Amino acid sequence: MSPSGNIDFGDIKTSRPFLIAGPCSAETEEQVMETARSLKPLNIALFRSGIWKPRTRPGAFEGIGAVGLKWLQRVKHETGLRVAVEVAKTKHVELCLKHGIDVLWIGARSTVNPFTVQEIADALKGVDIPVMVKNPVNPDLNLWIGAMERIQNAGIKNVLAIHRGFSSIEKTKYRNQPMWEIPIELKGYYPGLPMICDPSHICGRRDLLQQVAQQAMDLNFDGLMIETHPHPDKAWSDREQQVTPEGLKMLLENLNIREKGVTTKKLKATLEELRELVDKHDDELIRALKERMDVIEQIGLFKKENNIAVLQPERWHEIAHTRTELAKELGLSDELILKIFQLIHQESIRQQTEILNRESSPAVMPPLP
Repeated sequence: MSPSGNIDFGDIKTSRPFLIAGPCSAETEEQVMETARSLKPLNIALFRSGIWKPRTRPGAFEGIGAVGLKWLQRVKHETGLRVAVEVAKTKHVELCLKHGIDVLWIGARSTVNPFTVQEIADALKGVDIPVMVKNPVNPDLNLWIGAMERIQNAGIKNVLAIHRGFSSIEKTKYRNQPMWEIPIELKGYYPGLPMICDPSHICGRRDLLQQVAQQAMDLNFDGLMIETHPHPDKAWSDREQQVTPEGLKMLLENLNIREKGVTTKKLKATLEELRELVDKHDDELIRALKERMDVIEQIGLFKKENNIAVLQPERWHEIAHTRTELAKELGLSDELILKIFQLIHQESIRQQTEILNRESSPAVMPPLP
């Protein structure tokens, strides 16, 4: 693992990846200290531990509460590690500031509620402390951006985004769907925004952590938040997704940290040549799409003249089948091609519907003599 690039977050300066680790929940003082001591040699940037845990149903372990803050004070004093805690109320913020917590984070269940985020933001006015904001539970980019804007409007200068995946009705191998396109879009809007990935909550199981952590690094994320527990199978919450400190060490050793960009003039020149080819093919694609939509307009006019319905399911089925089969023959992703043609088909339906509903121009009467 050869780190590439440096990350600054408040007064925390570290090489990439910016690593946050620690137990899902603070359970006992001994468990917290054992974990912290084991993580100290890994040069983590932040020690995380849940003090207050929002649970789906009552009766589950909802966190040890404020007493855990004293344990984190001990972590700071004895190991020198900086500590981070999730907050969801004004009282949480006040207690964390009183106990010298270094970094706060807003969880996914809070980010989804602007009232909750605003309450936290109001409690932070006049305070200089770094804040991390997890994406909302549901895949809504504006909610995520809005939460960070509320925190920034409170005067917080250091804000970091955490991608922890999104809830979905669709059942997959992940606990929360990565939906990488959403954090990628966020990074497109705010290139300078530090962003880390939380593979623990995306995966929900430790055997997938390496794969997701590597993908985040390949996508140029700045760091990782990985839940770590000395005895994961005995953890009081989220035991399946936590790893031991030794397991985390192995994950990091197997992680390939790529360069954030080209490093030599020769490499840059080669990359520019390849990008010019991409630009050329993109131009051809757009011009071909324009010609296709011109034909769609002719089809729309034909259907209007002959009183034919816009949607022809048999034709769409034929297009979907033949285009994906051709994609397979050419070694392309049939899933990608299907998505592209679904978008094209939706636009074709929209244009043809517009043509059918377009009123004919009224005949112009000649002027009276």
